[in-house]
Amino acid sequence: MAEFEKATFAGGCFWCMVKPFDQFDGIEKVISGYSGGHTENPTYEQVKTGETGHKEVVQITFDPEIFPYEKLLEIFWQQIDPTDDEGQFQDRGDNYRAVIFYHNEKQKQLAEQSKQALAASGKFKKPIVTPILPAAPFYPAEDYHQDFYKKSPKEYKEDRQKSGRDEFINSHWQ
Repeated sequence: MAEFEKATFAGGCFWCMVKPFDQFDGIEKVISGYSGGHTENPTYEQVKTGETGHKEVVQITFDPEIFPYEKLLEIFWQQIDPTDDEGQFQDRGDNYRAVIFYHNEKQKQLAEQSKQALAASGKFKKPIVTPILPAAPFYPAEDYHQDFYKKSPKEYKEDRQKSGRDEFINSHWQ
C-alpha cells in the first residue's frame, strides 16, 4: 500500500498550477484551494479581496517512492517568478504570492536546499524571495475551480497567454 504525502505550493493563480503537476505517475491528486490565512473556510470571493491572508494554492497528494518531493520542487520553481514578492505575473497582491508550504522537516530542508541552489545558479539577476513556511490549514476551492484546465481548456489557455507566465517560463527555463 502506497504511503502518500502532501505538498502545498502557492504560485499565483491556482488554475495555472494544477496541470504542471497533474500529469505524472505517482501524483494521486492535485486540488486547488486556499491556505496561509486567518479566515476559516474562505470563499474565492473572500480570498480575492486580499483580506483573508490566504494564498491561492495547490495541494498535491503524491507517492514519494514514485515521484519524490525534490521533483515537485523542481517543477514548482519552473512555474513561477521566484524574484517577485508582490504576486505572480498579471495576478498582483498577497493572495497571489508564491510560497512553499512544508508539511514536515524533511520537506523544509529540501525546499531550503532547492531555494539555495536556485539562488546560486545565477539564473536570476534579482534575489530569490519565495518564502518557505510551515503548512497551514488547507481549504479546497469551489468545484468550478477544480481541474479548470480540463473543464475550460480555451479559457485556461487564453488566461495563461494573457498572464505572461508562459513567456517567462520559456525565457528562463527552456
